[in-house]
Formats: sequence, C-alpha cells, structure tokens
Amino acid sequence: MNQVLADAVLLVHFLFVVFIVGGMPLILVGGMRQWPWVRNWWFRAVHLGCISIVVAQSWFGLICPLTSLEMRLRFQAGNDQYTGSFIQYWLQRILYYEAPAWIFIVVYTLFGCLILFSWVRFPPRRSSEL
Repeated sequence: MNQVLADAVLLVHFLFVVFIVGGMPLILVGGMRQWPWVRNWWFRAVHLGCISIVVAQSWFGLICPLTSLEMRLRFQAGNDQYTGSFIQYWLQRILYYEAPAWIFIVVYTLFGCLILFSWVRFPPRRSSEL
C-alpha cells in the first residue's frame, strides 16, 4: 500500500511541476492572444503561490515536502532506492536530476521573476472584471 501511496505522491508532484512550468507559456501566449481565462485571478494567484513556495524552499535549502513524504512512504514499503513501478520510474526520470544547489536557486528565482513579470504585463483580473 505504501508503494501505491508513494507513486500517488510522485504523480501529484509531477502535476505540480507541470502546472507551474506549463502554466507560464500558456499565460504568456494567452496574454498576447487575449485569452480571458489566463487573467483569472485565482488561477494566477495559485500559480504565483506555487512558484513562491518553490523559490522559498530553494533559497532556504529546504527539501520539498512532497519529496520527503514520497521517500518516507518508499522506505516504509521497504524500498530505500527508487526502484518500483512504471509510473515511479518515468516520473522520477523527469523530475529528479543532479546539479549544484545554486543552479536550482538561480533557475527557480528567474522563473519566479518571469511569473512576476507576467503579472505586470498581463495582470490578472477578478471574474467581475473579465
């Protein structure tokens, strides 16, 4: 059961990353093409909040709570390394990679700045303003 839960946490982690990374080009393209949904205040606030969490974690040297939870579940399932299901194998190949910590800090911070830029260039609006 812990193996299944660990895979579910990994999937949520992957979807979190897809939301942050995939949302950015959609916001930029949608802003230029005047798609009204990309200016939705709640969508944009959640998007900004998500990248803010990632940036803060990188600056403070914290490990993502989803990663910690997944690792704990895998340990409880008797897996001390990433060996397991198909979903686990492929999502980890996409999500986890090796690089010095400063590279992650710079990349996350620059991406966060891009998201802040999008708030200025294509400001979100409350549903009553759309």
